[in-house]
Amino acid sequence: MPPLADRIRPHTLDDVVGQSHLIGRNKPLRRIIESGEIPNMVFYGPSGVGKTTIASIIADSTNKTLRRLNATTASTQDIKDIVAQINTFAGINGILLYLDEIQYFNKKQQQTLLEFIENGSITLIASTTENPYFYVYNAILSRSTVFEFKTIEAIDIQKAVERAYKLLEKEKDTRYSVEAGVSEYISNACGGDVRKALNAVELTALTAEDRGEDKYITLESAKQLTQKSALRYDKDGDSHYDILSGYQKSMRGSDPDAALYYLARLLEAGDLPSACRRLMVCACEDVGLAYPQLLPIVKACVDMANAVGLPEASIPLADAVVMVANAPKSNSAYMAYNKAAADLAAGRVGNIPRQLQNKHYDGDEREIKGQFYLYPHDYPNHWVEQQYLPDILKGTCYYEYGDNKNEQAFKKYWESIKKKQL
Repeated sequence: MPPLADRIRPHTLDDVVGQSHLIGRNKPLRRIIESGEIPNMVFYGPSGVGKTTIASIIADSTNKTLRRLNATTASTQDIKDIVAQINTFAGINGILLYLDEIQYFNKKQQQTLLEFIENGSITLIASTTENPYFYVYNAILSRSTVFEFKTIEAIDIQKAVERAYKLLEKEKDTRYSVEAGVSEYISNACGGDVRKALNAVELTALTAEDRGEDKYITLESAKQLTQKSALRYDKDGDSHYDILSGYQKSMRGSDPDAALYYLARLLEAGDLPSACRRLMVCACEDVGLAYPQLLPIVKACVDMANAVGLPEASIPLADAVVMVANAPKSNSAYMAYNKAAADLAAGRVGNIPRQLQNKHYDGDEREIKGQFYLYPHDYPNHWVEQQYLPDILKGTCYYEYGDNKNEQAFKKYWESIKKKQL
């Protein structure tokens, strides 16, 4: 018997849960489907959010011959077999090819389809869990419309969960007594993935307790069978970078609660290296000179976390994350470096001033020989006016003092020193 997720798959757009931004009334994808003129499309989004379901509904609405391929297992020969059906009785009205996980096809395999997509012999609906602008061949993308599918909200998933229990009752001729909170828990714990939710429903039904004529499904059973399923995480996928982005931006934005939440997302998924690396980057980039004493503290917490490993690594990392979130912020050094790097990228590269060069022999062409370096420690307050930047960059200012207490103290100190000697 097919999995429950396949047995309960909707056959109309009105039965699909979620994706209202695409298939709600008067929304773009719905209007396209209802028009009957199906263009080449790429469905992009996480797994279990309705990409295959909607592609199947589209296929049922056309008179084209439907062919399915999964790029994880399909070969170039499979593509050639489909192409061979063009202009035959099997493909008399054209072929609608649903290609799942297109990111696993290499460039040559994707190019094999191009000619037939262009002349309309094949209408392509491709789906991918990866960003198509990185993984799908540009020529395919330029001939397709990309639709982004979103993670489904728990309130929408609950409709599918409740419908699934009713279907199981009908299939098994059994009445299930579902403890209060089970449907809500499964809907919230599946991480926006309807397929995961339906798998959990099927497991809870299989392990239901016999209580007379009914079978009883407990909340405790649902918790055991759906644990950690909410952790949608792929170290090479968009969700990984979205979590890291939320993690650093929450620390930068001085929100310790959000920062701890994203830290937990990383650590519960077992990604200790990313949690540590991004924490150290944030301490340097976003706290920086406003509280430089924090940098060795964060490094010590990271070293401690790596020494003890998971799960205890969460303890020193939580301390460090809260400190970074609450610390005063400055990106002055980071921004100054970016300006200097931009000058290099623009080709503004001059000779090192002679007084800064390593001591070496002056050529015969140099009229005034000698280095003439002024050693700052020989002067009052260990400073002397001297050119350090190449001539082409003379007078350029990259670093601007931040408005925090530390940097303003630095600024006041050096302004007083330099004013005395100039």
